[in-house]
Amino acid sequence: MVRLSSALVAVVAVAMLAGTARAATDIQVQGLFPGRAVLAINGETRMLRVGDTSPEGVALLASSSKAAEVEVDGQRRVLTLTRQIASTFSAAERAEVRIPRSADSHYWVRGAINGQEVEMMVDTGATTMAMSSREAVRLGIDYRAGQRSRSQTAGGMVDTFVVLLDRVSLGAIEARQVRASVLEGEHPRQILLGNSLLGQLEMREESGVLLLRQKF
Repeated sequence: MVRLSSALVAVVAVAMLAGTARAATDIQVQGLFPGRAVLAINGETRMLRVGDTSPEGVALLASSSKAAEVEVDGQRRVLTLTRQIASTFSAAERAEVRIPRSADSHYWVRGAINGQEVEMMVDTGATTMAMSSREAVRLGIDYRAGQRSRSQTAGGMVDTFVVLLDRVSLGAIEARQVRASVLEGEHPRQILLGNSLLGQLEMREESGVLLLRQKF
């Protein structure tokens, strides 16, 4: 029978614990942006910029609005939203997106309307999604076929058209037939992500990160 010294036993135990810790590392990409990403690592939300390493030892090597490249335990992986690194590569049970608060104290999220990429500002005070007619034309939306109305803006009364957007996606979250208001002119300057979509999602804020999760 082979006997091990107490010192060797301690070394072996530490190595086994380290191997277990590595195997237990679970990484899920929950927000993608140029140069930074929001990762859920073993259940902890981490916002990393390219070059950062999390307390769990996960390094962010590259990030865009489509994918993030990370290195963990000496291995490099390219991940997309809701794709998980663990002992198995399983998707999240419910699609979700985490959005870090920007320097202007707003929440900006990249997504798509009818398959075209857009950037939207979360506006919980807006009844519907909203955009300018200029933006609607760029997206190929026939807004004048919508229900006509009038709205008060900072610049006065403007014509408004209520339309249904065929498809709106935020990462892995997707909604169909989303009500939106199109204002004649160049305002609002940004597309507003209002309650016609937010009302379909679970929403909460965690330490400066807004979590949007698709309901069952």
